[in-house]
Amino acid sequence: MNAASDFRSDTVTRPGAAMRAAIAAAEVGDDVLDGDPTVRKLEARAAEWLGKDGALFVPSGTMANQVALGAWTKPGDEIIVEREAHVVRWEAGAAGFLHGVQSVTLSSVRGAMDPEEVRATIRPDFIHCPRTALICIEQTHMGSGGSVVPLANFEAIAAVARERKLPVHMDGARLANAAVASGLAAQRFAACADSVSLCFSKGLGAPVGSVVAGSNEFLQRAKVVRKRLGGWMRQSGLLAAGALYALEHHVERLADDHALAKALAHALHGLPGLACPPESVETNLVLVQVAHADFDGAALAARFKEHGVLVSALSPRVLRFVTHLDVGRADVERVARAAKTILNA
Repeated sequence: MNAASDFRSDTVTRPGAAMRAAIAAAEVGDDVLDGDPTVRKLEARAAEWLGKDGALFVPSGTMANQVALGAWTKPGDEIIVEREAHVVRWEAGAAGFLHGVQSVTLSSVRGAMDPEEVRATIRPDFIHCPRTALICIEQTHMGSGGSVVPLANFEAIAAVARERKLPVHMDGARLANAAVASGLAAQRFAACADSVSLCFSKGLGAPVGSVVAGSNEFLQRAKVVRKRLGGWMRQSGLLAAGALYALEHHVERLADDHALAKALAHALHGLPGLACPPESVETNLVLVQVAHADFDGAALAARFKEHGVLVSALSPRVLRFVTHLDVGRADVERVARAAKTILNA
């Protein structure tokens, strides 16, 4: 307990001994020239897990999403996306900067867009309008605290897309969390999209890496975009080995993260100036609303740091705690003690 309890993100995890051993033992090759055998094994396993023809290994979740956007669109196109989605809020304007596309953003209920609003937003075939090229969905939905978007909502949006002959891309960075929390196979959610990304360096705990998966036709275009973005890597089996270990060994244990997040919400909800209803916590993200006379989010995060707890202040009114495999019950108890001390509760 001398080290800080780090709840800033599930990206802060460090590989354990077994994962390090898998990385050290990885068979590697030049993935650009002849192919890297461990990368190929990861891509095949991830594609199977997602129910797609194939997958491409890339360094990051942002690159995975941007490879998909580049493969589906051309400059001047428009995408339909939820207002708080990662691809529009946390990717530095990459859709416009890299691909020359604009985004029309829709409101949602915990990440679930209204399928009829999606239908109404699709542009007509008219010279004065941009071409609607892609619908983007996200699972889990980070903006609403890791909520699991219902399968029925995605199926309804997919039906609209098929009717209008539009592709759907799923930002599935935390799709494994959704699968564990819902009890539904990841393939069930991924079937609603024509391409899907999956991140290994968040809750799954690998050091680096994501994949973007889809049909063979999509992957041919995606490979070109990955090349243009600098995503071709050489002996990348060293990275892929950690991701493969995570996919094979760390999915089911995400339930532990979810239980810790729920316990953390129970510990903080109702303390002076704090609100985080436990029933709103579905996976490993806990959004804490701050309405305290003496602290805003940044000041409260600074005080937590003095007590050995690292947490993100998303805004003056919101703190975000993220549970992961490197924190446990003792760390949650540490948060509770610190909060009570800081707030004189």
